[in-house]
Amino acid sequence: MFAISLGEDGAELRPLEPWNAGEFLAHMDRGREYIGRYIALPDRCTDLASATAVLQMYADKAAADSGRLHGIWSDGVLVGGVLFRTFDVTVGSCEVGCWLEEAAVGRGLITRAIRILIDWAVDRRGIHRVEWIAAAANTPSIKVAERLGMVREGVQRESYPHRGVRHDMEVWSVLAPEWRRQRDTAR
Repeated sequence: MFAISLGEDGAELRPLEPWNAGEFLAHMDRGREYIGRYIALPDRCTDLASATAVLQMYADKAAADSGRLHGIWSDGVLVGGVLFRTFDVTVGSCEVGCWLEEAAVGRGLITRAIRILIDWAVDRRGIHRVEWIAAAANTPSIKVAERLGMVREGVQRESYPHRGVRHDMEVWSVLAPEWRRQRDTAR
């Protein structure tokens, strides 16, 4: 297994795999209401079998090179995650996403972790377009897209039904040349 440091605060990014199901379920239980405000992940992980099934689905996606799932650990505790929800090398496009427990908010963990994913996708895998799709009301997620230098492309009106409400979804993206340029400028 590998771990990638997310900075001096000791947080790290690691693969999140089926054998982590117990820890993943405990994490979902701690953050169920906060995480579930805009995404269905906590609603899909209600017991060990369903948590294992979600992690297995992403293990299968990783094996098929069509998605990946990584956890964020802080002080040895799983507090969130980032993922390639979709990943298509042939087309050169992917969608990244995230979630985080409320107790871990405000430390820049998601921004740092997503930068690692985008660097890998663009530099190692030749991905040209990285998308970020978030509920328009999910201000923290929209702010991450902005910090990453993504461009807001538009709104899919009432396209995502979640917990009895139809949410508008914002589509953001960054293209490989834009990503490289902004990263080089930041250095």
